[in-house]
Amino acid sequence: MTDELGSGAGAGRGGRHAVVIGGSVAGLLAARVLADHAERVTVVERDRFPEEAEPRAGVPQGRHLHVLLEGGQRALEQLLPGVMDELLADGAPRVGMPEDVVQWQAGGWYHRTAAMVHLVTASRPLVEQAIRRRVLADPRVTAVQATEAVGLVGDAARVRGVLVRERGSGRGGEPRPIAADLVVDASGRGSRASRWLAALGAEPPHEETIDTGLAYASRLYRHDRHGEETDASGYFVVPNPHQTYSGVALPVEDGRFLVTLSGLRGEEPPADEAAFEEFAGRLPHPVLRDWLAKAEPVSPVYGFRDTANVRRRYDRPGRRPAGFLVTGDALCAFNPIYGQGMAVAAMAAVVLRDALADRRTPTTSRVQRALLRASRQAWDISAGADRKMPGAVGDAARTSPLERPVDWYLARLQRRVGSDPVVGSAFRPVLSLIKPPAALFAPRVARAVLFGPEPEALRHPPLWREPAGG
Repeated sequence: MTDELGSGAGAGRGGRHAVVIGGSVAGLLAARVLADHAERVTVVERDRFPEEAEPRAGVPQGRHLHVLLEGGQRALEQLLPGVMDELLADGAPRVGMPEDVVQWQAGGWYHRTAAMVHLVTASRPLVEQAIRRRVLADPRVTAVQATEAVGLVGDAARVRGVLVRERGSGRGGEPRPIAADLVVDASGRGSRASRWLAALGAEPPHEETIDTGLAYASRLYRHDRHGEETDASGYFVVPNPHQTYSGVALPVEDGRFLVTLSGLRGEEPPADEAAFEEFAGRLPHPVLRDWLAKAEPVSPVYGFRDTANVRRRYDRPGRRPAGFLVTGDALCAFNPIYGQGMAVAAMAAVVLRDALADRRTPTTSRVQRALLRASRQAWDISAGADRKMPGAVGDAARTSPLERPVDWYLARLQRRVGSDPVVGSAFRPVLSLIKPPAALFAPRVARAVLFGPEPEALRHPPLWREPAGG
C-alpha cells in the first residue's frame, strides 16, 4: 500500500481535487494552502456563511472571548500577506502585554511594564470574516454551504472522497459522494472522523484527554467611562489551583468589551443576567465586579462547557488510509481559556504548506505527524496547566515523577513573571508561541528563577501605567 498523500504536491496541480471539511479558521487556511497544489479545492461547510461578521451555529464558542496570539498573527501574515493590517483597519484592537492589561496571576498583580508581545482581541466572527474574504476570493477555492459531511469514500488503504448531505433536506435526503484526491478534516473538536475511519475498516486514533470541567459565560458590554478609571485596555484574572475563578474583560471592535467569567466543575458561572455580574464577586479582587457595575450590557449571557483538552494521535502507528489528513481542533483541541486555537490553526497551515513544498514526495503519515507537531507547544502549555487544577480527569491528567521537578521550576518562574523583566521577557514569547519552551531554561532566566529573590506582589491593581523608570 502506498502512503503517497494524493494532493499533487511537488508535481503541479495535475487536475487534482482536494476537499476540506469545515469552513472555520483551520479549514479555510488549509484550503488556501491546498489551492497551490490542486486544480480545485472544495470547502464543505454545514452552515451558511454570514454576509457580515456575525456568529454562526457551527462555531459554538464564537460568541466568547478570542485572542489571536502573536505566533498566529505571524503565521496568518505568511499565508495571507496584509491580512493583519486589514483586521486592524476593520477595528480589531491590538493589546500589548503586559503594558495594556491589569492582570492578576500566580497570586499577585503584574507590573505594567513595556509591551513584550501583542494580542489581537477582535471577535471570532471578525477574524473569520477577514480570512474567509481572502480565501474565497481565490477562484480555485469553492465553498459548498449548508452541507454536512457524513462519511468518507474509499477503503482502509485510501480515501477517495467524502459523502455529503444537504442540511435541511429532511430524512429523505440521500448522501452524495464528492470525489477527491485528498480529504482534510477541519470539522472541529466534534469531528466524527474516528467513526468514519472505522466504517472503512481502518483504525481510529487514540484520544488523549484532560478535562477540568471548566465552564465559562460571556457577555458584551459598553463602558463610556472606562478611560476615566484606567488607561489599561482591559482586565485579566488568571486562575490557578488555589484560586480557580477567572475573569477577563478585553476590547473588541466597535468600542465594545467582551467579558468572560469562568469556574470549574460545580462552580460554573450562571447564564442568568443578574447572577452573571454577582459571580464576578468570587474573583480575588473586586476590580472587575466594580467595572461591570458601571458598564452597560449590550447582549445576553452565553454559556459554554465543552472545554476539555483532546488530542487525537493520528501520528501513532495504525492501519489508516492515505489521502486523509486531520487539522485544527479535529486533531488537537485545547481548553479555550488559553486562547490558542486560532493561532495553532494558522501555524498548522504554515506547516502544511512547508510539508507539501518538500522536495520529497509527501506522504500522509509524514504530513500528519508534522501537523501534530505544530500543536505540541500549545498542548504542553494548556495540558500542563490543567493537570494541576483540582478535579482534572482524563487519561492524560496524571503528572509523572519526571515532570515534577519541571513543575516546581515553572511554579517559581510564574511567581516572577509579573515583576522580573528577565523572566517576563522569556515567558511571554513562549506563551505567545513565538519562542520555544527551551527559552524558559536559558542560563540567564534560570539564574533569575533559581536564585533571584521572591518578588513582593503589588498590593493593588495597577490601573495606571507606571512612570518611565518606575
